[in-house]
Amino acid sequence: MTAHQMVCHLVDTFRVVHGEKAVSSVVNLFGRTVMKWGALHTPIPWPHGVPTRPEIEQGIGGTPPVDWAADCAELRRRILEFPAQTRFEQHPMMGRLKLHEWRIWGFRHVDHHFRQFGV
Repeated sequence: MTAHQMVCHLVDTFRVVHGEKAVSSVVNLFGRTVMKWGALHTPIPWPHGVPTRPEIEQGIGGTPPVDWAADCAELRRRILEFPAQTRFEQHPMMGRLKLHEWRIWGFRHVDHHFRQFGV
């Protein structure tokens, strides 16, 4: 994934949790318990290479990059609006999350990819 693709991937994930983009679910006991606990309630860095849903994976179903400035502006807008959001769809891997867990997820997901590209 390139940095530009990462920006589009992050925008896609914000669209998913806001209900603007449909994504397939793979929620199971492991995701609802172990994965959720490790991803949201420990300081352990998220590993790279964890498969994402095909609808938001670059090169498969994710929104392709178009214009760097416009795509970055859209990501910035989504990040700034995210803390005020109170209604969320189900997470495609971890299932239903509480409001504080969504906020942790939002920070950790962006942080995970920004660190990946040294941002």
